[in-house]
This record gives sequence, C-alpha cells and structure tokens, in this order.
Amino acid sequence: MLKVQEVRELIKLIDESSISDFTFESNGTKVTLKKEQGEVVSVNKTSNPQPVKETVETTPVKAAVQTQAEPKEEVKEEKAAEPAATESTDYDYEIVSPMVGTFYESPSPDDDPYVKVGDSVDNNSVVCIVEAMKLFNEIEAEVKGEIVEMLVENGELVEYGQPLFRVKKK
Repeated sequence: MLKVQEVRELIKLIDESSISDFTFESNGTKVTLKKEQGEVVSVNKTSNPQPVKETVETTPVKAAVQTQAEPKEEVKEEKAAEPAATESTDYDYEIVSPMVGTFYESPSPDDDPYVKVGDSVDNNSVVCIVEAMKLFNEIEAEVKGEIVEMLVENGELVEYGQPLFRVKKK
C-alpha cells in the first residue's frame, strides 16, 4: 500500500502537470488520480472484502484525498503548525527546502545542530539536512549573514519551497 507521503507526491506531480487521469495498481491496491476543475482527486481501493473506514483529507495543493483501507491501516495526515505571524523579525533572506522530506538540524541525534539563532553563515555553510527517500541532503545557506530565526523543528516534515531559516545578510 502506498504511504501518505507517496500519495502527496503523486498528487503534487499530477497537479503540476497536464495529466488529467492517472492509475497505479500494485499488490491488490489500486490508486486512481483524476483532475477535476483544477483539483486532484485520489481514490485508493483494496481488493480485500473486509469492512473499510473512509478518511477525507486536504493537502496544501487543495487536493481532496479519499482513502479506503483496512481499519488497522487508517491513514492520517499531520499538518505542520504555522509560524506565529505576530512576531516581526528583521531578515533579508529565507533559506527554503529544495525538496519534500524530513528536516534534521544536526548530522546525527548526538551531535550539536549545524546552526542556531545568532550564528553566522557563509554561502557554502551547511545549515541542516533534509532526508528524502533515505537520502540525506545537506542544505547550504547560499548567502552570507546571520541566522535570525529558525522556522521548523527537528524531525518535522517539510515541503518543497517551505522556509526553514531567516537570515540577515551581511
């Protein structure tokens, strides 16, 4: 069965393409994605005749996801908390995630974070790791300055283009 993250990625790819209908079948599970009036709709069916639960969720691309699965495999989606809009931080640049994945602030759980608020960074300074499909990708600052705000927590799922850090250029 496809994982929630894999379904999200499929929805995003279909939404950004000109494809209007997509079907994937594997191990008795069939997933059909159709674009209807600018939205991607996903239906996931199993060939197992047992009772099923139904869950409807919305992803950031405003696509409705409808999933049917066995009761013990109920699909849930966690939404990341939006940063507080009440704080006004002086910054010139945002370091954004170049991919969908899991954010890690240090190379391993026992190590110190790559950067903290107040640290200076150069163009090629590694600021974090984003893990995508078992690959650990080092993310560089791409700007010289000082980290003024960290926008995500260690271990949090991040989306493509999501701001990770705010930097005051020097």
